[in-house]
Amino acid sequence: MGAAGAPSRRRPAGRRPWHLPAGSFPFLLLLLLLCIQLGGGQKKKENLLAEKVEQLMEWSARRSIFRLNGDKFRKFIKTPPRNYSMIVMFTALQPQRQCSVCRQANEEYQILANSWRYSSAFCNKLFFSMVDYDEGTDVFQQLNMNSAPTFMHFPPKGRPKRADTFDLQRIGFAAEQLAKWIADRTDVHIRVFRPPNYSGTIALALLVSLVGGLLYLRRNNLEFIYNKTGWAMVSLCIVFAMTSGQMWNHIRGPPYAHKNPHNGQVSYIHGSSQAQFVAESHIILVLRS
Repeated sequence: MGAAGAPSRRRPAGRRPWHLPAGSFPFLLLLLLLCIQLGGGQKKKENLLAEKVEQLMEWSARRSIFRLNGDKFRKFIKTPPRNYSMIVMFTALQPQRQCSVCRQANEEYQILANSWRYSSAFCNKLFFSMVDYDEGTDVFQQLNMNSAPTFMHFPPKGRPKRADTFDLQRIGFAAEQLAKWIADRTDVHIRVFRPPNYSGTIALALLVSLVGGLLYLRRNNLEFIYNKTGWAMVSLCIVFAMTSGQMWNHIRGPPYAHKNPHNGQVSYIHGSSQAQFVAESHIILVLRS
């Protein structure tokens, strides 16, 4: 009991007042500033990513394949953050390059990109772009690339692997083969829709009409049909054409020859065993005949 009969205030047993350790306030302040900085950096990354995706979607709304120069390539592909896959065709479409394969590959690439753009599964996880040699020479040099066309997949994270480069020499550049390769690399399945092409039907109809008209005009003298020498010559021409690689040319669509853009030298025979030129087939056909 204290003075004047007032009860004394005692601390409950076992409870002690809590105090910050000496010198801990600067540490807590530094930790708080670090958390604020990390949160601000994360939000900045999210805003930057949103801006990039918005820009890509705007370009895709205008055309299924958008062109990239060196600056755009570094901004949208090489520089993080990125949560989307990018398919890039490295090509040389300028007339002075005389790359007929590039034009044919571009047509197939356009069919594939249009099929993705107008499909119900279209989303912001996959984009199609193009880098032309005359618009992005620095990109070709950066990637040590000396041939065109070349298709590459740039994943959302990390660097492209060997399988992210499409094996054009072995598989060809048909839109269906490109779609299968993209499905293996991105798990995005694209159903290819080709525009109707009636040229084959018209050519067949003309051929049938020509043969039918010839038979009608020669209806009183059809002995030439039973001419064994004529049929033998036709058979030999077909055999020589097929063994010379003409059917391979029809499937792959290679150029007639290749002109080196650096020294202007024209090559009529391909240096690789996995490819050939049309002129090469004609040379073999003449030699075998």
